[in-house]
Amino acid sequence: MTQTTGAAGAAGDPPYLRIAAAIRRSIADGELAPGDRVPSTRQIAAHWGVALATATKALTTLRLEGLVEARPRIGTVVAGSAPAAPTAPAARRRPSPAPDTEPELTVERIVRAAVEIADAEGLAALSMRGVAARLGVAAMSTYRYVPSKEDLVLLMADAAFGEAHPADAYADADADADTPEDWRARVEVGARTLWRLYRTHPWLARIGSLTRPLLVPNLLVHGEWMLGALDGHGLDPTTLFDIHVLLYSHVHGLAVHLELEADAEAATGQSDDQWMDSRAPVLRELVDSGRFPTFAKVVGSFEDGYDLRLDALFDLGLGALLDGLTPVVEGRGRSLGPRRGPV
Repeated sequence: MTQTTGAAGAAGDPPYLRIAAAIRRSIADGELAPGDRVPSTRQIAAHWGVALATATKALTTLRLEGLVEARPRIGTVVAGSAPAAPTAPAARRRPSPAPDTEPELTVERIVRAAVEIADAEGLAALSMRGVAARLGVAAMSTYRYVPSKEDLVLLMADAAFGEAHPADAYADADADADTPEDWRARVEVGARTLWRLYRTHPWLARIGSLTRPLLVPNLLVHGEWMLGALDGHGLDPTTLFDIHVLLYSHVHGLAVHLELEADAEAATGQSDDQWMDSRAPVLRELVDSGRFPTFAKVVGSFEDGYDLRLDALFDLGLGALLDGLTPVVEGRGRSLGPRRGPV
């Protein structure tokens, strides 16, 4: 996509209209086909030298026209069928920021729009101005409902964690929720419910840590479920909470890489496979050095390279954790190992 003026947008138009016109022209000329990714807000901001909010407003303009649509973890793509390009006067006319039937601005609408941006573009693309642009309202309007971006992120997290409850999944599995001995099934359902939420909203893993956890009600709902599954087995409070933290860290620790990979792909333009292919000479040098014989043997046994599958690793790790914790929870052992300070 090249920066153009004239037919792609009049020089006197606001920057977001000129950007929208350039992308519109690329779609009309067939450079971008239905389903193709259009530049992300970060790419637009870097290419055109504008703020992320301006980039978001340009994409919002095209979305309201029906030319593009946001798809979670893919980004913004050309819609299934692209309408014909508008004439030059229409391209220069400032579009209505939102349909006349747009409902009144509320906290719920703001949070929903913010989640959509974070799902499609990543948390780094989120801004209060960008949310306002997506909703087609004045830049400062959202501040009347949400004081800051930090507050917005907490509301987003609470909403996202509230989308699924382990009790519902457990009931769907026809499990007996009243049987204390069924702690393992309850814990597994809880862990898998969290994993699905992180899968749906990868940015969630970037806004909290084990040392500084998110204190939002709907995340505590998941914590309450896990603690309730482990309670009643004679575990001392510290051991019980240690197990809870250990299980959560397995889910959270893998989920962090979902957003990291999305950010890396957006920044480099390379998928993880493409990135690894570009590092093939470095990998070959390490394998051939003779310094790492076991690594060389294992890597050399892969016919088509190692396929890093986070879902499979989640399953493997969860099963191993539950196997190892069974004697502790069920009374055949009372310790997770010696308690030591930092090494």
